[in-house]
Amino acid sequence: MEAKAAVVFEQGGKFKIENLELSEPREDEVVVRVVATGICHTDLAAQAGHLPIPAPPSVFGHEGAGIVEKVGTRVTKVKPGDHVVLAWDYCGTCPSCKQGKELYCLNFFLHNFHGARPDGTTTLRKGDQEVHGSFFCQSSFAEFALANERNVVKVRDDIPLEVLAPMGCGVMTGAGAVMNSLQARPGSSIAVFGVGPVGMSAILAAVVCGCTTIIAVDVKPERLRAAGELGATHTVNADEVDPVKAILDITGGGAQFSLECVGNPKVLRQAVDVLPRLGVCGLAGVVPPGTEVSLDMDLIMNGRTVRGILGGDAIPDLFIPKLVELYHQGRFPYDRMITYYPFEEINRAVEDMEKGRVIKPVLRF
Repeated sequence: MEAKAAVVFEQGGKFKIENLELSEPREDEVVVRVVATGICHTDLAAQAGHLPIPAPPSVFGHEGAGIVEKVGTRVTKVKPGDHVVLAWDYCGTCPSCKQGKELYCLNFFLHNFHGARPDGTTTLRKGDQEVHGSFFCQSSFAEFALANERNVVKVRDDIPLEVLAPMGCGVMTGAGAVMNSLQARPGSSIAVFGVGPVGMSAILAAVVCGCTTIIAVDVKPERLRAAGELGATHTVNADEVDPVKAILDITGGGAQFSLECVGNPKVLRQAVDVLPRLGVCGLAGVVPPGTEVSLDMDLIMNGRTVRGILGGDAIPDLFIPKLVELYHQGRFPYDRMITYYPFEEINRAVEDMEKGRVIKPVLRF
């Protein structure tokens, strides 16, 4: 079937709108008519060639939301007409998957960054030219996405899909980091370093969890203002003050939880240094392989914990419906950080995101 898609033809190149041919679904696959898709920093890292993925041409996008168009013969999870959010794929058979930890799947790269199905077959073509797709088993920067039954999440149909699109990655990652990974408790304190889409979702989740001291740290005043409007009790501009000293002063000795959403060794060190004894720091910021950090071993020995977090330790089929219900009740207003763009203006949306003009751009078809 034909699908209009945003294609990158060279590393670091602009997105170009092209008509491509999308494969028909196999017996365990689902074709989704994409209504909207978020743009994530991981998409931009892939565009720039910073991920171990095949060379262009490629179609990225991994925060798709839409309506099921076709299903394979063995698919029972969804049917045509269902509203869905797309997440990530996994093998389902490795030790991590068998423990319910699909995000730590030993074959995660094969299923999400391979540029094709796990067996190596590509799903997109332009004439005789193969185009790498299957990004996060969806490549949702296109009118139609081909997913596996595993990474399709059915959602209620009374909430606009354009609102639900960011659920598939950024929102779920930030909210899950606080709710699932750190398990922040009512009355606790938390410092969130970097309040982009992931960090802002973490702020909202901290409100839901009942945290009473919620500190947003960033260098962009407009993002700090937005964090304050969404529930942060304190904001710290790391360009103007020492964030470690500021947080120790605010909390009277340290934040029980901290979350690094920047992907910067200096910032991770700060996030650890603000912890009191028995405090926990979560690392959600994405960094290139081999990135190293220097930490005070004495701090760690005295009961502090640093733990890595992928995707908010969420099981999408269970966690996304919970977040959708919280949104429906008005308790998780993440839509306030969304800015919408027509699909054809993807390059403008990317530029606005990179320059910090918007928090979460969402493309609408």
